[in-house]
Formats: sequence, C-alpha cells, structure tokens
Amino acid sequence: MKTKGRVLVAMSGGIDSSVAAVLLHEQGYEVIGMTMKTWDYASSGGTKKETGCCSLDSINDARHIAVSLGFPHYILDIREEFGDSVIDYFTNEYVEGRTPNPCVMCNTHIKWDALLRRADQLGCDYIATGHYAQIRQENNRYIISKGVDALKDQSYVLWGVSQESLARTILPLGHLTKQRIREMATERGFVDLVNKSESYEICFVPDNDYRGFLKRRLPELEEAVHGGNFVDQAGKIIGKHEGYPFYTIGQRKGLGKAFGFPAFVTEIRKETNEVVIGHLEDLNRTGMYVGQLNLQKYAEIPEGGLETITKVRYKDPGTEAKIEQFQGKIKVEFHDEVSGIAPGQAAVFYEGDDVIGGGWILKSFQKGSVFENIQSFDL
Repeated sequence: MKTKGRVLVAMSGGIDSSVAAVLLHEQGYEVIGMTMKTWDYASSGGTKKETGCCSLDSINDARHIAVSLGFPHYILDIREEFGDSVIDYFTNEYVEGRTPNPCVMCNTHIKWDALLRRADQLGCDYIATGHYAQIRQENNRYIISKGVDALKDQSYVLWGVSQESLARTILPLGHLTKQRIREMATERGFVDLVNKSESYEICFVPDNDYRGFLKRRLPELEEAVHGGNFVDQAGKIIGKHEGYPFYTIGQRKGLGKAFGFPAFVTEIRKETNEVVIGHLEDLNRTGMYVGQLNLQKYAEIPEGGLETITKVRYKDPGTEAKIEQFQGKIKVEFHDEVSGIAPGQAAVFYEGDDVIGGGWILKSFQKGSVFENIQSFDL
C-alpha cells in the first residue's frame, strides 16, 4: 500500500504524542515511533519517584501503542546529548545570574535536531511531535502558529526551530482541543492514556527543587556564593542571602528573610553577588533587548519595526509592543508596563496567531533609564 511518506514520531508515552502517532498511522503515513531517554533520574539525587517521559512505564506505554497498531518502535538513548545541550545550559544560566528555559533548549536541540538525525538514518521523510501548535508554508517560509486550544497552546516553546527543521515537521494536534484528544483516545480503546496523569515539572528536576539540583550538580557552588547581600532599590544592604544563583526575578517565597513588606526579587547581580529586593511595582518594565534571534514568519524584521504581541514567559498572555531589529538584536518597547521580565527567559513575538520569531531576553529597562538606549551599555 502506498503511504504518504515515512514519519518518525517522538513518543513520550503520554496521551498527546500517542494520539499524534495514531492519527498519522490512520492518515496513511508509515509511522516509526521513537522514545528518547534523555535523563537518568537515579543520578539526579532527587527524592521524587521516577515519572514522565524517561521512565520505564512511559517507554512501555509508547511501545504498547506501536505494537497494537503494528508499527516499529525504538528507544533512543540521548542522555549525553541532553546533558550537553540542556543540563549544562540549565546550570550555566543560573551561574550567570539568568533564569533558564530548558523546554525551549530541549525542543530546539533535542526534539528536533537529534530526532532529524535519526530520521535520516531510518529513511524518514518527516518527524512529528504531539505539540499543540500548527505549521504552514507561506511566502516560502514555514510558520508556526498557535494551537486552537488556547489553554494548551505550545507555540511559545517552538520559536527556536529552524526553517530547515520546520520543512520536515508535522504537528498533527494543532487543530484539536485537549478534550477532543481524550475522546479520540477513548474511542480507540486507549483508556489508560486518558487516565494517565501529566507532569508539569522540569523533566530532570522531578521534585521541582532546582536549588537542590544545582547544589548536587555543582558541589562547590554553594560555598562559593553563600553570604551575599540582599539590597534594596537604593543599594542599601538589608540582609544576607544563600547566593545569587538560588533566586529568580519575581520570586517572593523562599527568600529566607522577612523584610516587613511583601518583598520581591527585582534584579540579580552576579558580579557583586547581590540580590535586589523591592515592591511588586518595582518589577515593572517598559522595554527589553532580545538576542540570539530565530525568525520564522519573516526572514528579517522590516525597517521601521513591527507591531506585535510579545510574550515574556510561557503562560504570559502577551503585551502589545513595537519591535525593531538592529545589530542582530531586537529592541522591544511595550505599550503597557510588563512585570517580572527575567533575563535568560524566551521572548516570543506574535502577529495574530503566527509566531514571528523569538530570542533570549538580555536586559529589561524602564522608560527614561540609561538602559533605554542600546548605545549606552554593552549587552
């Protein structure tokens, strides 16, 4: 029987990637399933039971789907690649005083690059994942757009995927809601998938304790940074902290000290090992600079800039902003103040539902500050 082509499907063992594989099989593709072993939980030192996409149960669940439908399934050990691309990045970003986004790094360097290499080895035309996003070709560009289920949309984490990778990518779930996915799994007899709990933690920090992970990963770090100063907005010392890598912009809980008012981390200063404390309104910013860009909808931002909806975190609804590109970076000027912009996080620019592109947040600024002019400091 002639097929639509051979497709390598990333199967985590969860309902989304499983239904993606089932749908492609039913649509006439020659499906090959692949479950990626990215992390060895035993080596993380965490306290939580192994769950998620790397567990033996998840691998077996993915294999069960493949066997029941008669297509091959492989297990791919990419722990070394994952460690180099994601784990090292995660720890290094905290050491640099930034807040990492490992899901974007995983999508860009693992779920796509590594998967495409294996797809070539297996003679696959395409790769596919269970992400809730859509992809189309227009004006010789491949464009990611939001999934129809606004609560599950994952377009934010896909801004880093290259045009070459998108050209071979299928996203079968983007036009479906989570509820419909559950119904489709039930209709096909995969009831266990519907009842399976979903994990929302960082996959290699299953106990959700990133501080503990950093301390185990970098045993010398805690002693090296312990005893830095909490300072207020004017630079006055108001206490001691455990070390700048153990705090994030916008953090309120877990500061280890009472300041007499609802206190938030507003800035991390690696060079002086200072953590700046302020009120909620001190987190507000009117702009930011973004680097390491990857553009999808356009090859470059038009001269004069673009009006966009810009998101600064995954669950951020987005804020209207003008973006301008120069010197390989983008300057973002928000039309309303945005709270809690964290260097190291991803900024993603939208035009309607389409992803224009994205990059890593370098620095935020408040209108009228010295940082509003990119010429006044070194990014």
